This record gives sequence, structure tokens and C-alpha cells, in this order.
Amino acid sequence: MNTDKHISAAVAETLSANPFAGLSSEGLAPGPREAPKVSSIPKSRGRVDVIRQTAHRGGKTVTVVTNFTGIGLQEKQALAKAMQKACGTGGTVKDGRIEIQGDKREEVALILTEAGFRTVFAGG
Repeated sequence: MNTDKHISAAVAETLSANPFAGLSSEGLAPGPREAPKVSSIPKSRGRVDVIRQTAHRGGKTVTVVTNFTGIGLQEKQALAKAMQKACGTGGTVKDGRIEIQGDKREEVALILTEAGFRTVFAGG
């Protein structure tokens, strides 16, 4: 039994050859054209307010994002999920606002900026 695990150079050359090298595309229909890449997120999606609140929450701090215009509940929930993951904390979408547990204004603002929103720190 041969314990040599090396492949000879002649065998290695045949293994690395491209089996499709001899084929041509002559007579075939042209392939699909690539669509131009268009960003699905507009550059400016409006202004949102990022607020730190403690009122009526038992002294606990919550970061609230308000004044969304033109986005639906599903997109708000997706943004909230991204914020929760980035901040490592819980949160919810309530009454058209995103609420994240803790004072996470900077992390939330970064995610909103990446999504195309202009953030303003207001109140609190």
C-alpha cells in the first residue's frame, strides 16, 4: 500500500483544466442584461427626532424616535429590530414611534443616518 499522498504534476494539470474551455456561446440567445443598480433607499428620507425620556417609566430611561413620515409599520419594525440588535437591548414600535430601552441616542442616530434619515436630538 502506497502511503504517499502527493499527486504527480501530470495528474494535477489534468485535474485543474477547465472542462468548459472548449465550449462557445455561438448559436445561443444572448444572456439577460444586468439592470442598472439603483439604491432602494433615497438619499434624504426626512427628519426624525431622537428623544431621551424617563417620564412615566418608573425612572428608567428610554430612547424614543418620533416624527416618521412616509414609512409604514413594517419598515418601522425592521428599523426597531436593527436598533435593538445594535444596542443589545429591547425595544418596541408603539403609536407610530420606536422605543429603545436605555439611553442609546448615538447608536440609534447612526442606524437612522444609514437608512437615509436626518436625525435631530430633541427634548429630554
